[in-house]
Amino acid sequence: MAAHQDKIEFFDIPDKTGNHAWSLNPWKTRFALNYKNLPYTTKWTEYPDIANALRDHVPPAGPEGSTTAYTSPTVKFPDGTWVMDSKKIAQALEERYPSPQYPSLHLDSPVLAKLEPLVNPGLLKKVIGIFVPSVAKRVLAPVSAEYFTRTRQEAFGMSIEELERTQGDREEVYSSQKGIRDELKQVTDLLNETKDQGPFFEGDKPTYADFVWAGFLIFMRKADEEGFEKLLEATGDREAHVRFLEAVKPWADDSI
Repeated sequence: MAAHQDKIEFFDIPDKTGNHAWSLNPWKTRFALNYKNLPYTTKWTEYPDIANALRDHVPPAGPEGSTTAYTSPTVKFPDGTWVMDSKKIAQALEERYPSPQYPSLHLDSPVLAKLEPLVNPGLLKKVIGIFVPSVAKRVLAPVSAEYFTRTRQEAFGMSIEELERTQGDREEVYSSQKGIRDELKQVTDLLNETKDQGPFFEGDKPTYADFVWAGFLIFMRKADEEGFEKLLEATGDREAHVRFLEAVKPWADDSI
């Protein structure tokens, strides 16, 4: 086991149990760390504590005091370098821990270029009214839930209950053309292009694209447990995504 100072420190936001991952962007980083089999330790950080933990180490990504200024995921490398933002972290991991010694994330994959905008803003923008209220009410510990609720209500100019009402029926959101059916279908088409070769977007070769999609699915399963089955059905090929989730399990460890 590596000494603590030889480990990457990974700042993630805990769920209400205090030690389980849930959020999409930190999941991307967690998958990447696990896939490269890098020694790291998780610094579980509640929402109100993120800015104080990071302010002296990374430049703000948005206006000071905003929810975008300091965010998770952030990592501190053993040499003292700090990097914030999941994509920047992935790029830093590729540079610092290159193949063939460490498996590549294949950030140049054409699938990744197609998938990322489908997930964000594509899918996330259309399900805000589902996951924001649910994260606040069901996922977060009280200290984070209060912060999350207050800042999101300020951002949207309405209560999270009002935001939830604007979303409408969950089944309609998942399965209709006005909802996210088209985006889900496009993801399924990408996934099935190589289904004869394996469960991943590039057949039998895991890439960062897989971790982006796995992060989204795990996030939505956590945020909308009751509706997750409807989301899978709306993909047009439920079994392909179930097989996919099973295939990424070796790197889905959040116990570290």
